Amino acid sequence: MKSIQEIKSEFEHASEGERARLFKMYAADERKGVQALVARFVRIEEKIAQERVRMRAMFAYERQYRSQGLVCGIDEVGRGPLAGPVVAGAVILPDDCDILYLNDSKQLTSAKRESLYDVIMEKAVSVGIGYSSPARIDETNILQATYEAMREAVSQLSVKPQVFLNDAVTIPGIEGKQVPIIKGDAKSASIAAASIVAKVTRDRLMEKYDEVIPGYGFKSNKGYGSEKHIAALKELGPSPIHRRSFIGHFVQSKGE
Repeated sequence: MKSIQEIKSEFEHASEGERARLFKMYAADERKGVQALVARFVRIEEKIAQERVRMRAMFAYERQYRSQGLVCGIDEVGRGPLAGPVVAGAVILPDDCDILYLNDSKQLTSAKRESLYDVIMEKAVSVGIGYSSPARIDETNILQATYEAMREAVSQLSVKPQVFLNDAVTIPGIEGKQVPIIKGDAKSASIAAASIVAKVTRDRLMEKYDEVIPGYGFKSNKGYGSEKHIAALKELGPSPIHRRSFIGHFVQSKGE
């Protein structure tokens, strides 16, 4: 007779189809530990089933526009920080995409974003990433810089989409049908994937900046205006990656 630990390992390493077989196999096992394991993994399967229903709804826009060609989701991260670039993601997911848990990147834990990033990069038809530097943000403005990052992300795609699902914006200079969706990163799987790619890319970049520009806490605040970040800004002055047009309330430019 297998031990409870061995049965637990079986469940943990089984695919969804294999778990169904295990449920039947151990349904008659009267050991309380085994029945607890069965109940636990039944609940897990139920949650996965619920997630599949949610994800089907998340692909509603993709199904709606699929007949018009390749559908690309676009989103950006980093419009509000005091430091660092704005980063945009453009993602084309396959028609038979089976990725679960896609959502607005802000609704996911850092660990979940990281794991989903790897899955998206593996399974997506194509992924493009674009950047607009702090200097460019200061030179134009955050909206125009964001559009530039989005256009760059699209230009990095290996194939040309015909339909763009955007998170609440219409991007100038993009050829193709654009569908702006309010809170699109919570309604469209493609936009959610773009949000995750952009967020993970920018977070990793800010963590690298923290290594070479210490003192501002970029690893933890990612350039956003936390209390400690603002205190450091006032004490140390702006770094090379601070947005001068964003920090006027906290520091004065030279000559003022």
